[in-house]
Amino acid sequence: MNIAIVGVGSIGYQLAKRFTLFEGDIVIIEQNPERAEYAREHLDAMVIEGNATDYEILKSAQIDKMDAFVALTRSDEINLLACKLAKKMGVQTTIARVKNAQYLNPNFIVQKEEFGVDLMVQPEQETAKAIVRLINLASSTDSIEFENGKVHFTGIRIDSHLDILRVPLAELGTKYKHIPMRIVAIKRNLRTIIPRGSDFLMKGDQIFFTCNPNYFDELLEIFGKKNVKIEDVMIIGGGQIAYFIAEKLQDDLNIKIIEKDEKKATDIANQLRDTLVIHGDGSDLDLLTLEGLPDMDEFVAITGDDETNIITSIIAKHLKVPRAITLINKNEYLPLSGTLGLDAVVSKQQITVNVIESFIKRQSIANVVELPGIEAEITMYIAKPKSKITTKPLKNLDFPRGAIVGAVIDRNDNLIIPTGDTHISEGDKVLILCTTEQIKIVEKLFK
Repeated sequence: MNIAIVGVGSIGYQLAKRFTLFEGDIVIIEQNPERAEYAREHLDAMVIEGNATDYEILKSAQIDKMDAFVALTRSDEINLLACKLAKKMGVQTTIARVKNAQYLNPNFIVQKEEFGVDLMVQPEQETAKAIVRLINLASSTDSIEFENGKVHFTGIRIDSHLDILRVPLAELGTKYKHIPMRIVAIKRNLRTIIPRGSDFLMKGDQIFFTCNPNYFDELLEIFGKKNVKIEDVMIIGGGQIAYFIAEKLQDDLNIKIIEKDEKKATDIANQLRDTLVIHGDGSDLDLLTLEGLPDMDEFVAITGDDETNIITSIIAKHLKVPRAITLINKNEYLPLSGTLGLDAVVSKQQITVNVIESFIKRQSIANVVELPGIEAEITMYIAKPKSKITTKPLKNLDFPRGAIVGAVIDRNDNLIIPTGDTHISEGDKVLILCTTEQIKIVEKLFK
């Protein structure tokens, strides 16, 4: 698959890096000379310096030969116009990043198709959706639903001494065979383990599992967790992400937002009818204590500064807040989240890239997710006729060591937690977690 990316900021760079894992050409158009040079030095891609609304630049980039065109600059106008030109040049799939929420309104006077755009994505709104999901599942470090909730993919941290620790997973599978679930990854310190039957769990592990949603609460109990009721949430950072979170939850929860910038604080307070907004420094321990941080059920740190988010989350944990959700944008910090003692981490870049990749590959996959700090990708593939994955039971396939099948949704919409005897059929949707090194091998099984 050939892809053109306009704007190689933090999101554009991560998208280009992700697509270097797959077959196909990558073309980057970047107006900033320093960013363009950095991309040339660090990415396996053709980089063209220039404005993507310039037709001659698009022609020199051979946009007409691209399968997908993704405009990710900070200018809505540039992104929309560039997509319009790309669509006119014959690109099948066009995606535009937008900041102005009115473009996403289905009742807006101009629809996305009139802009020549197949998908509009707003990173702040997508990040807010992910945080809302986490708030609704208070014991989880990660929470993703596939196929409209038929499959739960959940991450939790083992922080108690439990009788399931140091027991081979094969034995646990026998003991709890009545529960349709599968542990698909273990993060231990800085290492990601794709487990086999002989592996076991240890205190401090972050584990990821798939399960039938009907058994979720029972599983949480086995792993030493419980789904506590959330009532009071404190958010530091009053930008768009905070607005979308509060707008979604303010009718059911008590939301308090602390924003350092007075204008931002005033603006968001005027937009939210049932949310308390405080103008103040969210990194000020005295202010946090005065505003009742120790009494909160949830703490969400989503300022534009990673260090502030990390430090305030650690403070919240020190003050016995049950859980903190931390926004981190610097990729180098993500693998350290467990070491730093952070509960749940979200990355705006990864979330946005997941949405874009899923849309681009929508003919062959149903969904794709990369998690912060985990060296693996979760993908819901669609089994094609005569693809290798359909020829034999899973145990007889040459399946790579760094990959595991977590769940299957068959053609009749039934959930199957697979075993070695499971035989994938044409049209089945197959949830696979695999390390980045094995992605190309796994993709060949579905071709």
